[in-house]
Amino acid sequence: MIKTYIALGANLGEPLRAFQNALARINAHPQCTVSALSSLYRSEAFEAEGPDYINAVAQVMTSLSAPELLALTQDIECSAGRLRQYHHQPRTLDLDLLFYGSAVIQSSNLTLPHPRWRERAFVLLPLQEVSEGWVHPSDVDAVKDQAIEKVGPWDWTVPL
Repeated sequence: MIKTYIALGANLGEPLRAFQNALARINAHPQCTVSALSSLYRSEAFEAEGPDYINAVAQVMTSLSAPELLALTQDIECSAGRLRQYHHQPRTLDLDLLFYGSAVIQSSNLTLPHPRWRERAFVLLPLQEVSEGWVHPSDVDAVKDQAIEKVGPWDWTVPL
């Protein structure tokens, strides 16, 4: 099994319900297990307009290949009503693969580690909670001016 990290974000609809459904679908896949989930964070839309986002990071153990995991997450986004009409569009659900073990991948549809993970407080702070030393204090210091608020822990397995 490979340890992966997936960022979750949404600023349209019902983000918690979208997260719950996404995590349930990932966990229901026979080759995936959601092994940890960060607290929830609220942040302003980053380099975009629209309502505030709710964000989290999940640690997922999987035997899927990275492209297979990407296909699963994109299918889940599509099922949640995700539209891709323009860059930084408001979203009902955004699932970004941050890391796939220690793999370095550069293809036309997948780059790992995620190329901008160190630039975004809404990724770094929740990732820091669920990863073992992947986030250096200097990384967090570099994004300290980004507006973000820890909303608190949330148990995705408890029905809303």
